[in-house]
Amino acid sequence: MNAPLPLPAGLVAAARAEGRAALDEAAGKALLGAYGIRTPRSAVARDAADAERKAAALAGPFVAKVVSPEILHKSDAGGVALSLGTPAEVRAAVETMAARPAIASARVEGWLVEEMIPAGREMVVGGFRDPQFGPILMVGLGGIFVEVLKDVAFRICPVSRADAAAMLDELKGAALLAGARGEAPVDRAALLDLLVKIGGEGGLLTELADEIAELDINPVIVSASGAVAADARFVLAREPMPAAAGPDPAGSSLETFRPLFEPASVAVLGASAKEVGIANTFIRRMKDFGYPHAIYPIHPSAGEIEGLKAYPSLAATPEPVDYAYVAMGAQRIPEVLAAAAGRCRIAQVISSGFGEVEDGKALQEDLVAAARKGGVRVLGPNCLGTYSPRGGLTFPVGAPKEVGTIGIVAQSGGLSTDIIKRGQWRGLRFSGVVTIGNSADVKPHELVDYFMADPQTAAIGLYLEDVKDGRAFFDLLRSERATKPVVILKGGRSGRGREAALSHTGALAGDDRAWDSLAAQAPVALVKTVDAFIDVLLALQHLKLRPGKPTHSVTLFGNGGGSSVLGTDAFAEVGLDVSPFEGETRRLLEAMKLPPGTSVANPIDTPVRTLQEKDGWVAGEILDIVYAHARPDAVAMHLNLAAFVGRGSVDPIDNLFAVVEETQRKWPGIAHFCLALRSDGSPELDEKRRHYRDKARAADVPVFDEIPAMALALAAIGHLERRFAARG
Repeated sequence: MNAPLPLPAGLVAAARAEGRAALDEAAGKALLGAYGIRTPRSAVARDAADAERKAAALAGPFVAKVVSPEILHKSDAGGVALSLGTPAEVRAAVETMAARPAIASARVEGWLVEEMIPAGREMVVGGFRDPQFGPILMVGLGGIFVEVLKDVAFRICPVSRADAAAMLDELKGAALLAGARGEAPVDRAALLDLLVKIGGEGGLLTELADEIAELDINPVIVSASGAVAADARFVLAREPMPAAAGPDPAGSSLETFRPLFEPASVAVLGASAKEVGIANTFIRRMKDFGYPHAIYPIHPSAGEIEGLKAYPSLAATPEPVDYAYVAMGAQRIPEVLAAAAGRCRIAQVISSGFGEVEDGKALQEDLVAAARKGGVRVLGPNCLGTYSPRGGLTFPVGAPKEVGTIGIVAQSGGLSTDIIKRGQWRGLRFSGVVTIGNSADVKPHELVDYFMADPQTAAIGLYLEDVKDGRAFFDLLRSERATKPVVILKGGRSGRGREAALSHTGALAGDDRAWDSLAAQAPVALVKTVDAFIDVLLALQHLKLRPGKPTHSVTLFGNGGGSSVLGTDAFAEVGLDVSPFEGETRRLLEAMKLPPGTSVANPIDTPVRTLQEKDGWVAGEILDIVYAHARPDAVAMHLNLAAFVGRGSVDPIDNLFAVVEETQRKWPGIAHFCLALRSDGSPELDEKRRHYRDKARAADVPVFDEIPAMALALAAIGHLERRFAARG
């Protein structure tokens, strides 16, 4: 005889054996009990008379509920009766409910009779299985807070106790848990215990990820004496979670992807001896960029392409190929890669016609299988290429040859070109930019792991539409290997949501919830536009994160009174504080006797005339006082370039960079320094701004176009600092 299944698995197996799509409430509460979660004493009755008998063995007051696989939302059907004082009242309530149309027409399996939980604060705890990240935990305040205000917080499982505490603190009604308007505070520790038992390591959602699609515990009654689950709804999963990729050995990604970023040889498939296609253009750009090693055109019959000797196959080149650029007919590619015979490390398939269209999905599977047979890792298909200035590899024209510290992984080739070129003018420099298109073989998390290990890379930017293996992605970003900040621009966050969700939790979990949770649990900053993406990466290029002093307080310093007021608002909107100076800081700044029209309150508002004092070096005296006495987390300077036109021979902005370098040398680690250079859009001022940006980059100062962009970037810096601080 087979040994019985452990209780949790046995409850699920029994429900599946009966063809159920969900656990009934009694089974759901038994499952909660198996994980140490308190539920009311209860019994299941066959009918009204049996309900009266069962109630007599319990302590009143009572609750009676219908048990039916056809009624998922019992309250909506009129299948819940509360505050029943006697067993006789239980019998009468069951008889009344049984006569209601929605219940009378359903298959009723019995009636759940429970001891009523003493009054307390209603909470809702739930979970659902995200198709990319797996189980996700939710908590919110019950009643109007969840129904109308949707006051809920989410985290990807497994959650730590610190994660659970942060979820409670995130709720708009969090103060109610500590006691408000004369109410007693709830047992917060018991609520945290419950959250960890549901979503923590070894918790219900984590252990039963293959079995549970959605979970509602609504309400959880929390009082000063603990937390009790009053109702439970479990929707069973139709199929198990896809197996997540296991972690690669530490450092293995460096060896796997070094041929991509520093290729010692490049093959090009798809170039023609008769006409100019994308593969020919790639060869020309590589030559112009100064790629120092061999380029091997691959063609079945041509002897020479673009002035280079051509070879009939990857197996025929004089040496093994590190990187192959493949831009040929989609149908031919699997066969070509299968014949590589281990002589090609990485192939980037530019061609489309694969998994991005319905008719190409089978061909994409063939591509991956053929590449494995040929010993090739595949980037793409349906992408544009890789840009690696250290390796002499490029796909955009005119990209900078200077090696930088920002690594980019993007599922859009066109957007990658925008990021490279717009970033170039903003002063951003890259350790590498990889376009991955459909990510049929190489997944985003594998390249993130490479950049994490790569000593040339300081920060990582991602444009993603489909993370592919979200579980491996999350596990990497929560691991000890995630030592660098990550900025994510997520495409497709505005979908129609989970309209078909069967549980309350599922309906509340919109498309952004998993990504917002990721940013709350890992060193990740989410942004919504390409401009913001570049702004935050620019800040990370120049500013060293300080987890021990997360950015919050800001000194705003610049010219233009209205700009300072609006700038203060911009910083407040992203959670940063521009508060007036007090005490010694204010006294010393006022003692400088700066020209009329100057304000030193914070914001420090200095007209052009003030900034021209002492040939522009007055800014250094102001900053010395701010750094020595106010000691903010960041100094945000903003200059309206138009105000300096025709204002004498002294250009205080040129001297400012020397001032900033000297200030940072004198006061290391005190404050981040950022600069917003505002232009009126005229060619003259835009050219000046480009000149100043070059000087700023040499001085290690990030430059922004407007104050709100600077505020958003500093807010992202503060968020990342707090995330690293939380990891200890």
